Amino acid sequence: MEKVWHPIQIINSTIEMIKPGKLPSGKTEIPFEFPLQVKGNKVLYETYHGVFVNIQYTLRCDMRRSLLAKDLTKTCEFIVHSLSQKGKLMPSPVDFKITPETLQNVKERASLPKFLIRGHLSSTNCVITQPLTGELVVESAEAAVKSIELQLVRVETCGCAEGYARDATEIQNIQIADGDICRGLPIPIHMVFPRLFTCPTLETTNFKVEFEVNIVVLLHDDHLITENFPLKLCRM
Repeated sequence: MEKVWHPIQIINSTIEMIKPGKLPSGKTEIPFEFPLQVKGNKVLYETYHGVFVNIQYTLRCDMRRSLLAKDLTKTCEFIVHSLSQKGKLMPSPVDFKITPETLQNVKERASLPKFLIRGHLSSTNCVITQPLTGELVVESAEAAVKSIELQLVRVETCGCAEGYARDATEIQNIQIADGDICRGLPIPIHMVFPRLFTCPTLETTNFKVEFEVNIVVLLHDDHLITENFPLKLCRM
């Protein structure tokens, strides 16, 4: 039997913007503001649109009208950013080398064509408002290269004491090379983290939101080479 996770409400506030009465003809603007106060000991997480985890904040305006007129309701989403992390983010550069011997979960390693791919990521600790950068070089490959892609993945974990469900889904896919590229040619890695579909890496008692990037190399004989790098996103 599939487990159904119910939404968790972390904020709920209602204010009366105007007293009952008649509005004058023409355009009427009613300014308003209210503090974002959470319920109990809950935390105001950053807005995030995922597949199995969604963090959304909405405003709903209701206008009650006389008996013969229909009430009016309008709802819109507003965006919440988490507070900037204090201190300086320590970069965590990663150098990588991809060969048939370094690949994980390969059943028929002997049938793979020989190849050597080197590169680096500037940091796997990433500021969410700055791009992921690096470089990749195909040093050698027996088979022709068809394409090289960067795949950004969200990893969402939901659960409680009864059990957890962990799912990885693609956010975006960017092609950084097309065709059988020159050997030894540096290829820049540059990926912007999309707003709303990413957020600072998050871990709570009920769910986790993590991110990874895959470097995917497709050869002309349909061999698919994938190298995975976990990322930690933060807001500075």
